[in-house]
Amino acid sequence: MSQPTSDRMVAYEARRAELSALSDEELKNRFWQLADQAVAPLVDLARSHTSPSIERSVLLRMGVDSVSSHGVVDRIAEAGLLGKGAGHVLVRLARRQGTDVRGAAAAILSDASCLDGLFPTGGAR
Repeated sequence: MSQPTSDRMVAYEARRAELSALSDEELKNRFWQLADQAVAPLVDLARSHTSPSIERSVLLRMGVDSVSSHGVVDRIAEAGLLGKGAGHVLVRLARRQGTDVRGAAAAILSDASCLDGLFPTGGAR
């Protein structure tokens, strides 16, 4: 195994010195900032590369029947929320309504307006 170059060691020591001055809370915040930065391209890729058939497949695995999954995914797509993930939408709606994912699916099928305001602007966490 080769020895690290002096430039790499200098850069390492500089980063180490910066981090040693941070409190535990600041280190934790820095970690999450870097983690968000690292996964951002993956999240963007997932948002832009899903399809109704993938989302129906997710709903099937969550226990939503095949016929319902078609209608639910169509309603979610019409609401502009497909990029959030149909499963994510169902889980959020189920929490908001105090029901399970099947109940959330039924709510979407009976009245798509239940999706209004489900995701606040500025993020989907």
